[in-house]
Amino acid sequence: MKKTTGPKFSPSEYHRYLMDNTVPSMHYSGADPVKWQRRLRAKIRELVGAFPDERIPLIPNVLWKKKNPFGSIEKMVITSEKNSDMPMYFCSPKNSSPPYAVMICVQGHSSGMHNSIGLSFGNESKSIHVEGDRDFAIDCMKRGIAALCIEQRSFGERAEHRQKVAGNGCHDAAMHSLALGKTLLGERVFDVDRGIDYLALRGDVDMKRIGVMGDSTGGTISMFSAALLPRISFAVPSCYFCTFRDSIMSIYHCVCNYAPGIIKYAEMSDVMGLFAPKPVVIVAGKTDPIFPISATRSAFCELRKIYKDFGAENNCHLVVGEGGHRFYADKAWRCMLKEFRIQGSPFEINEDTRANCKSQNQRR
Repeated sequence: MKKTTGPKFSPSEYHRYLMDNTVPSMHYSGADPVKWQRRLRAKIRELVGAFPDERIPLIPNVLWKKKNPFGSIEKMVITSEKNSDMPMYFCSPKNSSPPYAVMICVQGHSSGMHNSIGLSFGNESKSIHVEGDRDFAIDCMKRGIAALCIEQRSFGERAEHRQKVAGNGCHDAAMHSLALGKTLLGERVFDVDRGIDYLALRGDVDMKRIGVMGDSTGGTISMFSAALLPRISFAVPSCYFCTFRDSIMSIYHCVCNYAPGIIKYAEMSDVMGLFAPKPVVIVAGKTDPIFPISATRSAFCELRKIYKDFGAENNCHLVVGEGGHRFYADKAWRCMLKEFRIQGSPFEINEDTRANCKSQNQRR
């Protein structure tokens, strides 16, 4: 007698079936990479939601400025779009001179941007220990690089004041954004773009050396910002780059990670591939349970194919830390500094990059 599996009631199992039987229609095939980028970038822009037609004046308002052992930090607020203001820190390193290279630092799900400068939320005169090497701006200043730390929508000082759902502060904003034909993901990318507008106003920034870095959801925004914003020259997404199939489509994730319909068109390697041939350092944790390392390695090898077709294979790096879901500053910075210091020259390939692609090819 033929064995039956019983009724299929689960929506998630149905979606898994669709996932397993969907071939992204704009997945990179090796034909004309520049034309492919142009087409896919336009589609991703459409999926994350349109940016505002009008760029209103930023009206920077400096709240305070203070010294730091590695330079100085000033806090200000800019107007990103009508009725949406954004707090930021600009961190100037003391061991280098303008025009500065700058990293835009975006935190993941946390109490906010204050972690990037190692100060307490609500008491910015008090130093704190930041776990997982997520005090990004401090590490930038130590290395002579300026940092712009932006407060992402629904985090920190921009946290939702309405009732939260299941403790998730992104839920209301993300759902409302979808109802309005936008996404919270796209709105956060637009804020990064407005941060770059602010950098252009300062006069002490090298606009050809602007990077973006972040961990977890900060990695999400780092990747999509790099893919969509042409003024970004370096990208360091941490603990996000993987495959959609094995990460945000495999277990529960915050709704802020999703762009409607993206699975029909692209995998994560394709989205990151829109940044080619510019330097990217992918950071991952060997035991990260949210973004499995085996899928990250597989996606990375797909990404390197895109970079290879641009003649820039050595601009694409993967560094893997021994632990879980966190940033790995020592490994990442060893690779990043090569790109900052010798941009435009042939780059020495990172040893983790070589080892990871070699091991992935052996498994195939």
